[in-house]
Amino acid sequence: MNQLDTLQIFQRVAELASFSGAARQLGLPNATVSLAVQQLEQMLGTRLLQRTTRRVQMTGDGEAFYRRSKELLDDFESMRAMFRAGGKSLTGKLRVDMSSAMAREVVLPALPAFLEQHPQLEIELSASDRRVDLVGEGFDCVLRTGTLDDSSLVARPIGHLVQVNCASPAYLERHGVPRTLDDLAHHKLVHYRQVLGGRSPGWEWFDGKETHYVPMAGSVTVNSTETYDAACQAGLGMIQLPLVGAHKRSLLVQGALVEVLPQYRPAPMPVSLLYASRRQVPARVAGFMDWLHALILPLTREGQDSGMPV
Repeated sequence: MNQLDTLQIFQRVAELASFSGAARQLGLPNATVSLAVQQLEQMLGTRLLQRTTRRVQMTGDGEAFYRRSKELLDDFESMRAMFRAGGKSLTGKLRVDMSSAMAREVVLPALPAFLEQHPQLEIELSASDRRVDLVGEGFDCVLRTGTLDDSSLVARPIGHLVQVNCASPAYLERHGVPRTLDDLAHHKLVHYRQVLGGRSPGWEWFDGKETHYVPMAGSVTVNSTETYDAACQAGLGMIQLPLVGAHKRSLLVQGALVEVLPQYRPAPMPVSLLYASRRQVPARVAGFMDWLHALILPLTREGQDSGMPV
C-alpha cells in the first residue's frame, strides 16, 4: 500500500470517526484499515486518533495532520485532473455549508443535474443557520449570506439578494396593514437571532445610503429560517427576508404572504462564496463554486440588472 492510499484511509477514518465505517466505504478489510493507520502513526511518531470502545476521535496532532494531508491530496487530485481526457469531470469528496433555505430552495433542486455530469463527485452538504468554522471543521467552501467577518478567508462575491417585508393575510386582518413607520408601534415583529437570548434590533430599513432600525415588540424569537417563515405564516408577526428561490416568490404570488411597507425594505443582502486561501484551489472545489455562482447569480439584484430572469 503506497503512502497516498494510507493518507486516504486515515482521512476517511477521521471523517467518519469509525474504522469499520471507513473499511465499508473503501471496500477494505477492517484489519487493513487499522494496520494502515497504525503504520502511519509509527512513521510520524505521534498518535493521530484516540480510540475507545465507543468512538474514534482525532488528537490535536491528528487534526493538524488531517488538514495538511487534505491539502496534499487535493493538490495531487488537481495534478491528475490536468491530464484526464478533457479534464471536465470532477471527482473526489466535497464538504460545503450553506443556509437551510438556500439548500432547500435553490441548490438541492438543481443538484441532481450537476451530479449527473460529475458521477464520481461526492458531496457532504451541511445546511444550517449557524456560522461554521470553515478551516476547523474541514469545509472546502461555504456559501454565506450577510456581512462577512472572516478576514482570513478568500471571499468570492456573487451579488445581493433583494429583501422584502412580509406578513400573513391572517395577521393583517387582525392588526391592519401598516402604512408608515409610525404604524409599527402597533404591530409585532418575529425576531430572528442565530443565538437565542436576545432580540433583533427591530425593523430594518435602508434609505439608499445607510441602514436604520425601528425597535418593535414581538412575542416570538426564533433561530432558524424555517421557523422564521413558519411563524410569519402562522400570523405571529411580520418578518423581513431575502427573496431566495421560486418557493418564496410563489408564497407572495399565491397570497400566502403579503408584502408590506415596500418603501421601507432592508438593504439588499450580500451573498458570497468563502474558501481557505491556498496556492491552488482543487479542481472539484473550483468547479463546484463556478456552478454555484452561475446558479445563484440570476436570483440576485446583479443578475436582474444583467437581464437574467429573477
